[in-house]
Amino acid sequence: MNNSYLSLDWGGTKLLIGEVSEEGKILQSKRYETGYVNQTEAVDVLFQSLDNYIQTAGWAGPKSPTAIGVGIIGRIDNKNGTWFQIDANRTEPIPLAEKVSKRYHLPCFIDNDVKSATRAEMLFGEGKNSKDFIYLNVGTGIAAGFVVEGKLIRGSHFNAGEVGHTLVGFGVGAKCICGRQDCVELLASGIGFDTCARILKQKYPTKLDIYDSPHRVDVREIVKLYQENDELCMHILDNAIEALSSLIMNLVRVTDPDTVVLGGGVVSNPFIFDRLKQKLINHTMRFVTNGVMLSRLNPDFIGLIGAAAVAINK
Repeated sequence: MNNSYLSLDWGGTKLLIGEVSEEGKILQSKRYETGYVNQTEAVDVLFQSLDNYIQTAGWAGPKSPTAIGVGIIGRIDNKNGTWFQIDANRTEPIPLAEKVSKRYHLPCFIDNDVKSATRAEMLFGEGKNSKDFIYLNVGTGIAAGFVVEGKLIRGSHFNAGEVGHTLVGFGVGAKCICGRQDCVELLASGIGFDTCARILKQKYPTKLDIYDSPHRVDVREIVKLYQENDELCMHILDNAIEALSSLIMNLVRVTDPDTVVLGGGVVSNPFIFDRLKQKLINHTMRFVTNGVMLSRLNPDFIGLIGAAAVAINK
């Protein structure tokens, strides 16, 4: 077997650990729940989960992986392997790559989860056909990876791509952790659908189960009820699609891509994707010559492939 990479994808709700070939094929994987944690707790959970994975799954082939790649939420210094923060309220610079490498005796490389997914696109997806593209992830939250002339944009503080904190003109009244109100992430992500449902549930009749449930509403249920003309679900979903289309057209004006790749569980829903494309205005999108498309990489595993891509790139 050729080289393989031990990959960790820490997203908004879960940690996925697996082994990925240098061709981007997932050889095996296992899911672990994470929950709301600070960075120190997150490192403990990561180590406990990885210990369990090694003990229970082991290696996919006869030899150990070449390196470890970690894609994780928050602000990351990819070059030096430092994890600065999950968000502004959970900030503690940690030399995560060094800690993982010392514990498991393998080279370790880390990056932000969406930048990791963008790396996957660059190596195994639409990046083969484009040097100027946007990867927009719409899942639990919203963020983007910008590739310009073949290079992934990071910014002076490794915070480029946090486009979920963009205003798109809706007055729902959702207060964001960034200090503003009605950011697109609070309208059109998994978090956003739940937020809007709870804010607007008194204004529109609905069959959606949100009144006593501590769990986030299921976007698939919103789509299902939309098709049954549920007023709340129609209002929420129409707002979300309008907000996402505005975001995409705003971003296209910034970096002039020839390709826009969409990923994440929310936008991968065919019902949402089809209506989203209908909202994009031809004049604004005329230079996106390769089109707006869903990632060909499995949305459930693109982060895992991306974590491997981070290690392969290093």
